[in-house]
Amino acid sequence: MRNKINNIFELPAQLPQQELFETLLNNDKISIERIVSTGQVTPPGEWYDQERNEWLIVLQGEGELSYEDDSRIKLTVGDYLSIEAHQKHRVEYTSTEPPCIWLTIFF
Repeated sequence: MRNKINNIFELPAQLPQQELFETLLNNDKISIERIVSTGQVTPPGEWYDQERNEWLIVLQGEGELSYEDDSRIKLTVGDYLSIEAHQKHRVEYTSTEPPCIWLTIFF
């Protein structure tokens, strides 16, 4: 049986109003997701506080993250970083044209 070929840059003709989260691989050790953002940000006062480490890369567009210590980091195509488990962070900006495509790996 052959595996189906998918393309990380192929987007639905009509993107939803919320971020699009797609699990590409998931098991007990690792989870890989594609996230497509079109201007979405983390709601005021909310933080991501994840149980697992996260490695992410911006494949298209750009985004900006902030951390609990008020530091910010802008990410453009090809930029990647690691976020330790329980390091509180939030999304402050994502591009709309083109949409921001993130590839995230949780481990």
